[in-house]
Amino acid sequence: MLTLHDALDRLLAAATPVSGVRAIPTIACAGRVLAQAQQSTIAVPPLDNSAMDGYAFRHADAVAAVGADGRVTLPISQRITAGSVGVPLRPGSAARIFTGAPIPPGADTVLMQERTEAGADGQQVTLLEIPNVGSAVRRCGEDIGEGDTILPAGRKLTPQDVALAASVGLATLPVHRRVRVAVFFTGDELRMPGEPLPPGAIYNSNRFALVSLLERLGCEVKDLGQVPDKLEATRTALREAVQQADLIVTSGGVSVGEEDHVKPAVEAEGRLDLWQVAIKPGKPLALGAVRGGDGPSGEVPFIGLPGNPVSSFVTFLTLVRPFVLKLQGVADAAPRSYPMRAGFAWTRPDPRRHEFLRVRLGANGELECFPNQGSGVLTSVAWADGLVENPPGTVIAPGDIVRFLPLAELLG
Repeated sequence: MLTLHDALDRLLAAATPVSGVRAIPTIACAGRVLAQAQQSTIAVPPLDNSAMDGYAFRHADAVAAVGADGRVTLPISQRITAGSVGVPLRPGSAARIFTGAPIPPGADTVLMQERTEAGADGQQVTLLEIPNVGSAVRRCGEDIGEGDTILPAGRKLTPQDVALAASVGLATLPVHRRVRVAVFFTGDELRMPGEPLPPGAIYNSNRFALVSLLERLGCEVKDLGQVPDKLEATRTALREAVQQADLIVTSGGVSVGEEDHVKPAVEAEGRLDLWQVAIKPGKPLALGAVRGGDGPSGEVPFIGLPGNPVSSFVTFLTLVRPFVLKLQGVADAAPRSYPMRAGFAWTRPDPRRHEFLRVRLGANGELECFPNQGSGVLTSVAWADGLVENPPGTVIAPGDIVRFLPLAELLG
């Protein structure tokens, strides 16, 4: 069997980012992958400005004006609101200033209005304290300097990235086009929700899982539906898929049974490697390609997932998701894990395979483990908020530090 990391390395080596870059409005870029690094043409903030509503003054003037009672009273020489620019500060005076307004030349300190007393006539202000020089002043360029790289190429843009781009005036961003993924499902036993369920039939949960997972990743999903368990029907579905996709994904039907037609169909329409990957749940994975694609190679990658619902779900997250991210142009496609404390015991680990245990964070800050870790127990992934990646043969005792992969990160 291939180790998890060997399988991931081989998958990523076979993934080539899709061609096609377009500039789209920045406000529509969340979830898209940035094609080119972006630099700021301005400093942020563009001028020294006030961090709060208050009064701006020259620190040395305030020190020189301290009265016998320890208080400082200064005349108010101007009023500066956000969006306006003041004039040079008159020596020995203060400027009424509001949050975000530029600091007038000659001033170097701001005191919040709560620590002042304005005169009844509005012509002067008393400072109840003298803060350190530079207090409450946001310096020009303290956030972003002119020419700074603010976003690297290959980054999957978040809402905060989009806000950052907007803050330096970028109205559009160059992003990779969306990856088109065709999916279809084989199995005469499968039924759709809402249909009668005769003896021996099951509802097709994998269709709902895979389509949703791919859409969460930002793919354009071509759902070709359910394909009859016949070789020619499967070949026809592959020929249809290859005309409209950058990747073809199926679940089930890739073993060597008489009714498993995906394997011979892919081999007839292209090429196929069957892998045994040392993961649990999971293990069987098919990687190949179908002829007829419009890319440089003339082929479209094919990935066949196992049919058990939890095996399909976990294999997608750990192996297919990084493959899709690389197709999208994401620079760092490998899933990340975090050290967390186990609140459970795992006494009979698989000696040969990486296990992915369905867990969730308990109220005490430790991880709880779902009691039934079977590959067909779909309730375990609905209950969980993450996976523990457990190396082969590793016993877990309560209090041990384990590797936690949060679903919130794996699903986006």
